[in-house]
Order: sequence, then C-alpha cells, then structure tokens
Amino acid sequence: MSMIAADYEKTEMGTIQIAPEVIEIIAGMATIEVPGVAGMSGGFAGGIAELLGRKNLSKGVKVEVGQREAAVDVSIVIEFGTRIPEVASGVQNNVKNAIESMTGLSVKEVNVHIHDVIFKTVEKVEETEVVPHRVK
Repeated sequence: MSMIAADYEKTEMGTIQIAPEVIEIIAGMATIEVPGVAGMSGGFAGGIAELLGRKNLSKGVKVEVGQREAAVDVSIVIEFGTRIPEVASGVQNNVKNAIESMTGLSVKEVNVHIHDVIFKTVEKVEETEVVPHRVK
C-alpha cells in the first residue's frame, strides 16, 4: 500500500491536512498498547523479523489516507502464548478507534501482518533459603 498525502479539508478558517506520518504514529502507538503485542516489525532482515524500538513505531505501519477515509497496514511481532486472533482483533479495534477519535477520518480497514513470535524473557527470582533456627 502506498502512502498518499491526504486531500485538504476546507473549513471557514482555512484548510486542514493530516500527513500520513501522523496516522502512522497514531496507529503504531495504538498497536503496541494491545496486550500480546511484543512490538512493531520493520519487515525481514536476513530471514529474521526486525523488531522495532519505540522510536521507530511508524516504520511498521503503512497508511493510505484520503480526505475522509484511511486504510492501515500494521506489521507486528507477538508474544508467545497469546491467542493470535484475539491479539489481531485487539489491534484492529484499537487502531481504528484511535485514528477515528483523533482525526475524524473513517478507517475502512486495518490489516494486521504478524511477522514473528517472541518469547518473553523470564526474570529469575533468587529464592532465599529459609533455615529454621534450632536454638531459641
């Protein structure tokens, strides 16, 4: 999907134009808020999905924006053990609601592309051994 600059919306005071990059950032932020999403994916590098940091959220998003409508593609990495259909549905709903409430655009579609599954790193908790005192 190619990025197309939004048409100008004319108001009594002037014109309003929302750049595609703004929609990308909104979509990226809304995506990582969904439980089960480990992060955004920038595609594949050497056969491995590239996990993007918080500063590059918009790189995992492609948008097409018109004067009144938007279509969005998000590429994500999910956490192992989560239900993929629930995570994808959560992403679709969150992205749609965020864009519509912040911009007034109607979101026609949110396509979710899952590029990888990541295992959560489990922090090892050191157990302290409790030895009962023999003498009081």
